[in-house]
Amino acid sequence: MPVRSILPAIVLSAGKSRRMGRTKALLPTDIAGETFITRIVRALRAGGVDDVLVVVGSAGPQITQALASLDPPPRTVVNPRPEEGQLSSLLTGLAAVDRPGVGGLMVTLVDVPLIDAETVRRLRVRHQETGAPFVRPVNNGRHGHPVIFDRAVFDDLRSADRALGAKPVVRAYLDRSVEVPVELEGPFLDVDTPAAYEQVFGRPVPSVSQ
Repeated sequence: MPVRSILPAIVLSAGKSRRMGRTKALLPTDIAGETFITRIVRALRAGGVDDVLVVVGSAGPQITQALASLDPPPRTVVNPRPEEGQLSSLLTGLAAVDRPGVGGLMVTLVDVPLIDAETVRRLRVRHQETGAPFVRPVNNGRHGHPVIFDRAVFDDLRSADRALGAKPVVRAYLDRSVEVPVELEGPFLDVDTPAAYEQVFGRPVPSVSQ
């Protein structure tokens, strides 16, 4: 039986949300006011992730304030160059969580607010069982979030071309990756435009004053 390693998670939330028109992390997922970012953190924790870090950009103070409602609030770290793309945020988060005993890194996007605890748990178990370099959920050929990068690929991520992002690293390990079948839709719903928000939640994007 493999020794259980530490598996922190990072939520990438440093973008400017230009297509949405307002900060996605702060959008509500329900009428009770649960936001994208608080719901994601709750799901990661409920799935067994003890160390959750949120990578933020210019909206960092507002996101940190929203996270203050959680007990305890997760850590946040600022990506100083979010214009360099998602890989820059991933590496900012990796630098903040990597330490002895870390065997991999779970990564998810603030654009995918309906991830669920059971999927998080199943991904963690499969990574623990297999030690695969890359683990991700799949549904009818679609790939979703969160994803897990094993420690074995950390250096590949650090040396990757930021303009190309993490995709070349993923492709390099596809023959050894593990895909976890998931029936729920949440891990595959990318909510990054007003139209997508209305389709998923059945109502328009609320105004900032709401």
